[in-house]
Order: sequence, then structure tokens, then C-alpha cells
Amino acid sequence: MVKIIYVEHSGETHEVNAELGQSVMEAAIHNLVPGIDADCGGACACATCHVYVREDWREKVGGPSEMEMSMLDFAAEPRENSRLSCQITVREELDGLTVDLPEVQG
Repeated sequence: MVKIIYVEHSGETHEVNAELGQSVMEAAIHNLVPGIDADCGGACACATCHVYVREDWREKVGGPSEMEMSMLDFAAEPRENSRLSCQITVREELDGLTVDLPEVQG
């Protein structure tokens, strides 16, 4: 299991154990983390699983694909560190990954 930490806009923290191979979005949904709507179910067809990857994790997480970049245009308040959590696959090297949730989704 890999620990993923989600920080709500209010500052409330949710620490979950994610399975290798699932997405950061799936880990949030399966653990009832508020603030990840995931309307498209992980198909990279909406921006309702938008997260901000903390600077110290950006290199390990990697950057978005072109398709993800186009969907981030629909995210509320996108930033340079914006990612769609459905596109981040849980890997061992992401143990301890911390993402911040925007105030509102898509």
C-alpha cells in the first residue's frame, strides 16, 4: 500500500492507503475523500478530479499528457502544478504524495 495525503481547501487532511496501479482519483473515491467529484469516472473527460501537486512531488509525479492539458482548461483555477488525479497512477515511489484540493471542482 502507498500513502496518499489529500488536503482540502480548508486545511483538513485525509491520509489514505492506496493500492499500486490504481489512480489517485480512485484512491480518493474508495476512501470517501471529499472534494474529488470524478464525474466521468476517470476517463479524462472532465476536470472534476483536479488537484494541485505539491512542488516537492512534481518531478516524481510527472507532467500531464496533451489530452490531460486540454481538460485542465476546464478546471477551476488551474495552476502550473495542476493535474487530474485520474491520470496519476499510484506507484511505490509516490508513497507520501501530498496533493491539495481546489476550493471548487470543474
